[in-house]
Amino acid sequence: MTPAPDSVAAAGTGSRHTGRGLRLDGVSKAFGSGATALLALDNVSLNVAPGEFVCLLGASGCGKSTLLNLVADLDRPSAGAIDVGGARVALMFQEPALFPWLTVTGNIELALRMRGVPRQERRQRAAQLLASVHLGGFERRRPHQLSGGMRQRVALARALALTVDDADASRGTVLLMDEPFGALDAMTRDLLHDEIERIWRERDLTVLFVTHNVREAVRLGDRVVLLSSRPGRVVEEFPVTLDRPRRIDSTEVATLSAAITDRLREEVSRHGA
Repeated sequence: MTPAPDSVAAAGTGSRHTGRGLRLDGVSKAFGSGATALLALDNVSLNVAPGEFVCLLGASGCGKSTLLNLVADLDRPSAGAIDVGGARVALMFQEPALFPWLTVTGNIELALRMRGVPRQERRQRAAQLLASVHLGGFERRRPHQLSGGMRQRVALARALALTVDDADASRGTVLLMDEPFGALDAMTRDLLHDEIERIWRERDLTVLFVTHNVREAVRLGDRVVLLSSRPGRVVEEFPVTLDRPRRIDSTEVATLSAAITDRLREEVSRHGA
């Protein structure tokens, strides 16, 4: 990956951002080859500015998770280029995927160990990360002793552990989130919306967030990007200029969500999905 030109700061975030954002240029991804090949993504181009919170929407199977895997370098595009501008990239999955035999601190320290953080620093950094997600005092608990929302907070702290580097903060952090709150009840999800927005601001993150929930996308995003049914293509973008903080049940969020839902229905119907 080669360095990309500097992007402009994301509108509405109100701070000076580090890093260079994220750029996808004509990205396609096919699985298999020949007549049986399945085209998941087709010529996707997208710029995400440093510090911007972008939400991806689309029908099931449109390639949203595939796109995150490509940005995370877990897979390679069949065509096109992806540039993270030198930023560190972390991926938060749909499920917490914590190691059940490790304590909360142990799960975080394992991520830090993978980063090469010396043993004497790992406990301190793990405590700082857990405090940032409001889990101080739960360091010695194991995943089965936590609620679903608390496990997702640990997963978020672990994702941040894979990116934080005080010695080179100018690189910035791109956080990829693949429907992280989809399995949670409405109240827990609403509380975690507040948490992720707080952490996004405090840590100056660039976020690419996949969801099926249109209101969640409008609640969180600076911009909502709509993908077509398979193969995934960018068909429309919706800037979200509503003042923060937002409530998921507010009239303004509901109105914009309804417009996006209508466009999503149109796209799904057009493809017969």
